[in-house]
Amino acid sequence: MRYLIVGCGRVGSALAKLLDADGHEIIVVDENPSAFKRLGQKFKGHEVVGTGIDYEVLKRAGAASADGLVAVTNGDNRNIMAALIAQRMFKIRRVVARIYDPPRGQMYRELGVETVCPTTVGAKLIRDVLIKAPWATEGFDYGKLTSATGAVGANDAGKRIAEIEQAGKIRIAAVRRGSSEVILAAADLALQDGDEFSAVVAPEAISDFAERFGKAKTSSKIPA
Repeated sequence: MRYLIVGCGRVGSALAKLLDADGHEIIVVDENPSAFKRLGQKFKGHEVVGTGIDYEVLKRAGAASADGLVAVTNGDNRNIMAALIAQRMFKIRRVVARIYDPPRGQMYRELGVETVCPTTVGAKLIRDVLIKAPWATEGFDYGKLTSATGAVGANDAGKRIAEIEQAGKIRIAAVRRGSSEVILAAADLALQDGDEFSAVVAPEAISDFAERFGKAKTSSKIPA
């Protein structure tokens, strides 16, 4: 796959090296030639000097045949402009822009531009470390939902998954029973004391989920 990365800062260069190591064709665009030093000598991709909000620069970088573009400069406006040019003028299907301002991220997602907001992601990670959340969480879909791991305690043992799930709020994907058995969730599956499960949880249900299943996890006898 061919990917364009606009911005060769810490994130852009790290992403470029990861994708390059995975065997993709990578083109990095940055207006500062010295920024390419971050890519190192093992980088096999291409470097294009210029601004990522210039149509001609992106065209020279091969945007017309790119499978995806990521804009990770240090400016929200530049990232959005690069993303919109890629999406609307080059018809690139996969476009992602880093946005530091959460409200802007939501606005541009409504326009069809996928955004990643390190402000929101970082805040959630710090919150979980600060309060030592007893459940494991992994944010995705840019803050709309959370992937969480909980455990079944005595109060919920014997209940079916359908009784645990909440429409639009909690959806269970898989259950781990014992040290090695993993079961895909089914509505009629009866849960046992000590079962651990993965679920997708809406923001408004996180507190209830933690209260009910986080404490259960800390007292369960699931092998490490």
